Amino acid sequence: MEGWARAVERMPELSAATAALARRRGGARTAAPPASSALPFARFREDEALVGAWLRLESAASLPMQSHAFASALADTLLADVHIEVFHVRSGDEISALLALCREPRRFARWTMVAANQVCEPDDALCRDPESARLLAEAIVRDGRAVEADRIPEGSPLIPALRAALRGKGWMSVRPATPTPTIALQERWKDPASCFNSGRRSDFRRAARRAGEFGEVSFEILAPAPAEFDALFDEAIQVEARSWKREAGTAIAVDSAKESCFRHYFRSACERGEFRIAFMRIDGRAVAMQMALESLGRYWLFKIGFDESFERCSPGTLLMLHTIGWAANRELKAYELLGDLEPWIAQFWTREQHDCLWVRAYPFNARGAAALAVDAFASLRKRLARA
Repeated sequence: MEGWARAVERMPELSAATAALARRRGGARTAAPPASSALPFARFREDEALVGAWLRLESAASLPMQSHAFASALADTLLADVHIEVFHVRSGDEISALLALCREPRRFARWTMVAANQVCEPDDALCRDPESARLLAEAIVRDGRAVEADRIPEGSPLIPALRAALRGKGWMSVRPATPTPTIALQERWKDPASCFNSGRRSDFRRAARRAGEFGEVSFEILAPAPAEFDALFDEAIQVEARSWKREAGTAIAVDSAKESCFRHYFRSACERGEFRIAFMRIDGRAVAMQMALESLGRYWLFKIGFDESFERCSPGTLLMLHTIGWAANRELKAYELLGDLEPWIAQFWTREQHDCLWVRAYPFNARGAAALAVDAFASLRKRLARA
């Protein structure tokens, strides 16, 4: 609290750049600029050298949400009216660490991770090594705003780096967050039904028989050409719209901004050869769908849906069983379900998970104090509501 008291008393609202300008005007000798800095995301769209450096750094990625393509899709759609800044560490033409953060255009607004802001997926900084993570964290802390990360991987190098950068300059809170489910694709998953007990295998056979009663059953997993993408994407979201998701308001087809975001992102993945779209069909009609990426040696399942009029034969379950076997036979390392570890996933498919953390960083200044007060009040309201 002493750090915040000093900060509020002085009200230091000068940015690092403004402070440097003031020193120059006073005739003081300026220090060499740091290796870490921040630029508006628009610069990472316009400058080919910056785009190329980001794409090369993606070799260090552990999540598809760390990609330039994912940030671009969000910036053009769900985050079109939000300020996005890319904190980065640059040496010559190369970037060794970066993190895109977004905020509202308000004086006391905090930084949030772009993936968690709208699509609630885990996100992380791209870092080549621990030293780059250290410099990146120092740049973020130097900016002087609170930072929130709702789902950051437990092993992220940014977490210890941010804690170290805040020492004497702020306070950091870290708690467990919602994990993401995963299936490590060992050899046995090449015959996925064999990985379940006799009762589950019986359920699969019963569902397959019922599907056969509706008509001829077929499965397909496609890596479409860009010219084929839109028609297949439209077919997939119509399958999803024939499920409970439409009434719940979570179907892509009922949210034009979210539809535009995923169309943009999946089309770019299609152009890179990473997009996968899977269907279960009965007499040629799509009754279940998946939209996924094959990237980083894994199958990333972003969107699923099934036609409720065929619910009796569990088409979503049969399609998932098929795609798990397909991914295992392609020698992929894991089947990543993304989203939350929901009860149906833990009950039927996997209890394996990637642990994530909830992180809040509050600098010792007026902005940090304001963010902490807001969060403390929100936490108090939740406790009172549960009481």
